[in-house]
Amino acid sequence: MLSVYYSSRFHPKIVVSLYHQINEDIQTNSMDINWKKNTALFVTGQALSLFGTMVVQYAIMWHITLMTQSGTMMTLFTIAGLLPMFFISPFGGVWADRYNRKYIINIADGSIAFASLIVAVLIMSGIDLVGILLACSIIRSFGQGVQTPAVGAFIPQIVPQEHLTRINGLQSSIQSFIFLTSPMISAALMSFVSLEILFFLDVVTAAIGISIVSFFVKVPQREKPVPKTGEQKDITYWNDLREGIRYIKQHGYISRLMLLTAIFLFFFAPASFLTPLQVIRNFGNDVWRLSAIEVVFSAGMMLGGILIGYWGGFKNRVSTMSLSCVLCGALTVWLGIAPYFWLYLAIMATLGLTLPLWNTPFMVLLQTTVETAFMGRVLSVFSMISATMMPLGMIVFGPVADTVSINILLVGTGAIIMLLAIPLIRNKTLREAGKMQP
Repeated sequence: MLSVYYSSRFHPKIVVSLYHQINEDIQTNSMDINWKKNTALFVTGQALSLFGTMVVQYAIMWHITLMTQSGTMMTLFTIAGLLPMFFISPFGGVWADRYNRKYIINIADGSIAFASLIVAVLIMSGIDLVGILLACSIIRSFGQGVQTPAVGAFIPQIVPQEHLTRINGLQSSIQSFIFLTSPMISAALMSFVSLEILFFLDVVTAAIGISIVSFFVKVPQREKPVPKTGEQKDITYWNDLREGIRYIKQHGYISRLMLLTAIFLFFFAPASFLTPLQVIRNFGNDVWRLSAIEVVFSAGMMLGGILIGYWGGFKNRVSTMSLSCVLCGALTVWLGIAPYFWLYLAIMATLGLTLPLWNTPFMVLLQTTVETAFMGRVLSVFSMISATMMPLGMIVFGPVADTVSINILLVGTGAIIMLLAIPLIRNKTLREAGKMQP
């Protein structure tokens, strides 16, 4: 689903409820007296911006799917939306470790919004629609490649370590709520407004989100890495990047997690991007069906985020990730054999619920074990993997989907995902790193 890689409107009550929930659930702070307020404001600003972005992204994906009904075109769309992240993420990680992360987040967000404004004007001028949409996906991918590692490194900067699992779970639930509402809103708007109007919505929500983060989020100072004796103070980007890669190699659990995540993402590509095409072929080309699978998937993710936020997972985070792997693989197999649409929706909702059981422990494990000075670069490598493996999976599975049933692809890839739990749970290095600190 699109939400992997990311009421009828975003009501202000969400902001209030988020603030109250954080204040009620968490009793003390050990980092900064205003950390709860900063967290609420930061997550709210990001949520507003994400809302506009997802409305546009669903509109783009559905337009291309309905217009072409081609697995090859879906592959091109996936590559355009993810591959540029691979090229920009190394620099984004270095920037996140070198400079003010709040500024980097806002600059990236503003660049995406500005691109949306330009694309809206071009569409209104009658420029070729599909070409413009692909170009827009490329620009968005560059922006996300800079923004993603900065956001991941910024959260532990304002949230005490003992509350990271809860905050990441809460953030996952809020994002899932947006994934739940945005396809419905996108489908509704597509029925009576033109595509360029949706791009203007993206611009407005991004501007509001950037303003909140810029003027209201107060960030505690973080220590900058001190150069070793004899080192030049003006270290190059490539030296910084090499230091980050060396850090990953020195910590074996990080490289093992990255490898297993890469395999997971490669084989999850059909379930993530080919299911809309599968629905069109198996159950009909109604827009409401495409909206329905996104809605139930996002509802499942929202519940999964709440579950992991309050439960916290097993005492060993790797055990929680292994459970997610088994369930996710099995549900992917069932997507390939579901004969009725209502059953398909039920499986999709449950699949959404299992993903936070992988994503949240994975992110918290990195946030609690990686040194602050290397956080941005480590997360940028993760962004590179995410940006590479899904397009690579679509390069393989997208064209195949034009000659082989998507049902068969889902059964095969789901079985492989289930098997990934074996090396994950049996690896002693990963199990040791996954233990929660008392």
